[in-house]
Amino acid sequence: MKQLPRLWMAVTLALLFLAGLGGLVAFPEPGNDFRFSILGDRSGAAMPQVYQRVWREVDLLHPDFVINVGDVIPGNDDDRAESEWWEVERLWARYPYPRYFTPGNHDIWSADSRQLYEKVTGRAPSYSFNYQDAHFTVLDTSRTRPLSDQQLKFLEEDLQRHQDRNPKFVFLHHPDWIVFLKLGSGEFPLHRLARKYGVNYVLSGHGHQFMRLTRDGILYLEVGSSGAGIGGGAGSDEAFALGRFYHHLWVTVKGSKVYITVKEIDAPYGKGRMFRAEDWGAD
Repeated sequence: MKQLPRLWMAVTLALLFLAGLGGLVAFPEPGNDFRFSILGDRSGAAMPQVYQRVWREVDLLHPDFVINVGDVIPGNDDDRAESEWWEVERLWARYPYPRYFTPGNHDIWSADSRQLYEKVTGRAPSYSFNYQDAHFTVLDTSRTRPLSDQQLKFLEEDLQRHQDRNPKFVFLHHPDWIVFLKLGSGEFPLHRLARKYGVNYVLSGHGHQFMRLTRDGILYLEVGSSGAGIGGGAGSDEAFALGRFYHHLWVTVKGSKVYITVKEIDAPYGKGRMFRAEDWGAD
């Protein structure tokens, strides 16, 4: 009978060990080691020569893939859309990197333009994909904003299926989250879902202006212009300080860590400035 306490102690220690081991198995450090580029808007007073320069710089980095935040073509004209896509496809043919797309309002504006978009990109307007242990969800706000109930349902179901992925990125063209976050509120549908399912990054375009906001540990970025018009003063320090400069993003994912570098393009359309996203005008 004197051996009973020792037996219980041994059983308890074994259970604690197995519980700890089970925790390690359930929540391993993700095995990520990849790099990708993010491009901002091309259209909206488009400057093709800037977009070409962006791609030349991206090519020097040799990313594993490239993803944009929408608005590739001028659009809004079903008769011209196919030729506008063909113009950009000729440029893409020079660069062999996998491409992912986020639909913008210049990319899809009608039933015909949606069909053409799917043909060119090879993807539905809303979709998701995994890369190593990371997860990416792309939402469609091209014709409905803010996010429709259908898109919110798609997002929740997608995040439910990929809860074990780390990190998680959500892309959508319109940055309607800016108003809520500027007012200090996280109680809007997109953020509630992002917070519930452990989304780490939300990225948008549309405004042709770089912006960074955070809420509940989630980083929100508005990626600025990779060829879209930014108004007067392009390349000046004053425009740069307002986030109005031509740039692309370089993202490194190591395990669960994500490092985002913002790269302004070189002369004559920029000064080649680089900085970490987290160093930009925090909130």
